[in-house]
Amino acid sequence: MGRGRLAIHAHFHQPLRVDPFSGLVPAEPAAAPFHDWNSRIAAECYRPNAERGNLRRISFDLSPTLAGWLAAADPVAYRGFVEAGANAIAQPYHHTILPLASAVDRRTEIRWGIRDFELRFGRRPSGIWLPETAVDLPTLRLAAAEGIRFTILAPWQAAADGQLDTRRPYRVDLGREASMVVVFYDAPLSGAVSFDPAATSDAERFARERVTARLGRTLPDGEAPLVAIATDGELYGHHQPFRDLFLERLTDNRPVHPDWGFDVVTLPSVLAEVDPASLPRVGIVERTSWSCHHGVLRWSAECADAADGRWKAPLRAAFERIATAIDVLVETALARLPGEPNLWAARDAYVDVVDGVVGGAEFAARWLPATASTEERGRFLDLLEAERWRLAMFSSDAWYWEDPVRFETKQALRAAARAVRLVDGHLGTDLEERLLADLELLRSPSTGATGAELYRDALADVGQPPPRD
Repeated sequence: MGRGRLAIHAHFHQPLRVDPFSGLVPAEPAAAPFHDWNSRIAAECYRPNAERGNLRRISFDLSPTLAGWLAAADPVAYRGFVEAGANAIAQPYHHTILPLASAVDRRTEIRWGIRDFELRFGRRPSGIWLPETAVDLPTLRLAAAEGIRFTILAPWQAAADGQLDTRRPYRVDLGREASMVVVFYDAPLSGAVSFDPAATSDAERFARERVTARLGRTLPDGEAPLVAIATDGELYGHHQPFRDLFLERLTDNRPVHPDWGFDVVTLPSVLAEVDPASLPRVGIVERTSWSCHHGVLRWSAECADAADGRWKAPLRAAFERIATAIDVLVETALARLPGEPNLWAARDAYVDVVDGVVGGAEFAARWLPATASTEERGRFLDLLEAERWRLAMFSSDAWYWEDPVRFETKQALRAAARAVRLVDGHLGTDLEERLLADLELLRSPSTGATGAELYRDALADVGQPPPRD
């Protein structure tokens, strides 16, 4: 048997903090002495890990919303991610819970994530991190159709009847000769790193007493076992101070490193050599995730992870209803423009405008004939901008916590406001009034405020005039 292998994967993500109206990041007093939480976490985690070279020794995914902020606000940290790009895998653009999204939204989120990855790392990704590892077969099929070969899941997401050995990759058959390679992370080790500060106070002890023990048993076919640890990237210095030092010590393969009997590897490098046909097959438990043991209820309804989650289903219903209305109106409006641009194709391509690869005028010129007027070009771009923000309002962060009074839900409400106001302004509709009516159906467990009141407060926070009652 070959030497055992340890792969550490870090999931780096922050919600989009940009105000959809001004394009600025509002101040967050709780992040003091920093302006906002992105700035604070960058100082505590992203930059130290980049400067220590940790990103070159682990695999990671970097959410597009965070990557865009880093590129502009912290070039040192951003350069560290880019220089370690060989170890990176992609992530859908807005951290949307894909099993709860429509097929067309899943496809756009995956395509936007892949395109953002290409622009930042200069290559197509081989793997993808699904937000919250929320998975079902349709999502895997869509990812495979875009050229994705592997993903990472929690062991309880495998339909394996207790026979799962997480020290090897598996193949999930998707039908029509398609498949997805899945690495199931080691739950005890990942949990210890994430939630037990004492376990990571000494990297050498962690390696000897925990990692080596997991690698000790041989695989039936003599293959070198692979142990994967998957965690939020922010714990290495932000959630747990000084754990960037733990990560450096655990992964540093210099000659002075003690021989713990295993090699530190990255998942993209290991899986590049794997033939999916040679792997054992496994099924998945659909509509499950790594952070909700009730499937995906944390983002759609009530589950025991929240003391009172009755607000979650009405919020999702309100957003889904308004998203459908936006799509119908925008698709109809675009079909009436010169050249009759297809909404879904144009929306998939619009990520180049969002990421600043092309300007709006150039993009409109690609999709509309020269006969289109200035007004028609402006309408085309504004309606696609509405689609951008209506996608952003489904970020999982809006539902994750126990109460919608938090920043994350307010940010989703701001995104919804931007989307409906763009459509109402161009098409003379009343989407905002309909959204407010639906938001009246949910209440904050702590304050009793309705969703409509939270909506008005969210806009007041960024200086936007509240809608009429």
